[in-house]
Amino acid sequence: MAEENKTQVMEFVLMGLTDLPGLQVPLFLVFLGIYLTTMVGNLGLVALIWKDPRLHTPMYLFLGSLAFADACTSTSVTPKMLIHFLSKHHVISLSDCLAQFYIFGSSATTECFLLVVMAYDRHVAICNPLLYPVVMSNSLCAQFIGISYFIGFLHSAIHVGLLFRLTFCRSNKIHYFYCEILQLFKISCTDPTVNTLLVLIFSAFIQVFTFMTIIVSYIRVLFAILKKKSEKGRSKAFSTCSAHLLSVSLFYGTLFFMYVRSGSGYTEDHDKMYSLFYTIIIPLLNPFIYSLRNKEVIGALRRIIKK
Repeated sequence: MAEENKTQVMEFVLMGLTDLPGLQVPLFLVFLGIYLTTMVGNLGLVALIWKDPRLHTPMYLFLGSLAFADACTSTSVTPKMLIHFLSKHHVISLSDCLAQFYIFGSSATTECFLLVVMAYDRHVAICNPLLYPVVMSNSLCAQFIGISYFIGFLHSAIHVGLLFRLTFCRSNKIHYFYCEILQLFKISCTDPTVNTLLVLIFSAFIQVFTFMTIIVSYIRVLFAILKKKSEKGRSKAFSTCSAHLLSVSLFYGTLFFMYVRSGSGYTEDHDKMYSLFYTIIIPLLNPFIYSLRNKEVIGALRRIIKK
C-alpha cells in the first residue's frame, strides 16, 4: 500500500465548475456563446487594426496586442472546459496541465505590462502632445510589446520549471475548472512552500509595480486634462482614459483576489468565481470596453463593411 501511494500521478481529473448533471448542457451553451463572442471580438479587433492603416498608431498597436493576449487567456481555458461539460471523463495529462498553466500565466503577466505601456502611451499623448510622434516611435512601440511578451513568457516559465520539483501522488483530483497553479500545490506530495512563496512574491511584485506605475501615470494625466482649456479636448481625453481605467480596475481587482489575498479565508467557490471572471469574462468585455465608444475603431469597422 505504501508503495502504491508513492506512484507518481501523470494524469489529473478536473472537477469543473459543478458536478450537477442537469447544468452541464446549459453551461456548455452559455460558455460556447461567450467563447465565440470573445474570439470574434478580440481577433476581429486585431484584424481591424492590422487592416486599417489609420489605426497603425501606438495606441492601437498596444490595443491589438492586448486583444491577442486576451484571446490567448480565453483559449488556454475555455475549449477544455467546453469538452468536459459534454464528457464524463474529465482527465488532463500532466504535460497538458503544465501547458495550460504556462499559456494562461504568460498571457496574464503580458497583460499586466501591456496595460502599463498603454498608460505610458496616454501619459505622453496628453501631457506632451508635441513630443508624442518623436517619443512613441514605431520601433519603441515594437520594443515595448516585445518586452511585455518576453517577461510574460519568462515569468510563467520560472513557475512551470519549479513545478518539476514537485511530485503528485496524494490525489489526482483538481477541484477547479483548469490547471491553476495554487490548486496543484494542494495535491502535491512534495512540500510546495518554496513554490507558493515564489508565486506570491512574484505576483505581488508584478501587480503592485505595474498597478502603481499605471496609477502614477494617470494622476499626471488627470492634472494635464484639468489644465486643458478646450472642453472638447478634455472630453476626448477623459473618454479615452476612462475605458483604459475600467479595464485596469477589472483586471487588477480579480488578480489581486486570486493571488495576493492568499489565506484570507475565502471559500473554494469564491476562488472559482474570481478565476472565472478573470479567465473568461474580462477577455469577453475588453474589446467592447475599448471599442464601443471609440470613434476611430467604429469608423474603421464601417469602412470595412462598406467595402
